[in-house]
Amino acid sequence: MNAMTNQLSLNDMIPGEAAFVSDLLTTGSMRRRLLDLGLIRDTRVECLGQSPGGDPKAYLIRGAVIAIRSEDSRDILIRRRRED
Repeated sequence: MNAMTNQLSLNDMIPGEAAFVSDLLTTGSMRRRLLDLGLIRDTRVECLGQSPGGDPKAYLIRGAVIAIRSEDSRDILIRRRRED
């Protein structure tokens, strides 16, 4: 859980779990990259697995498998259910 916001981050997900993006806390070029991948509010993300060392984890995002390091995934806030 993100200490500053008391929300879950992408980093908190375990393989097989799915959630929805609620916010991005990152800025600059990393924020641009994440937005280019389609990580916007209400995007469904599924954690597919992690490397043997635990970092990075692989996520299914809009039909593409993307590996994201834990230091970057901590800035991607998620929620378990989609808000309508």
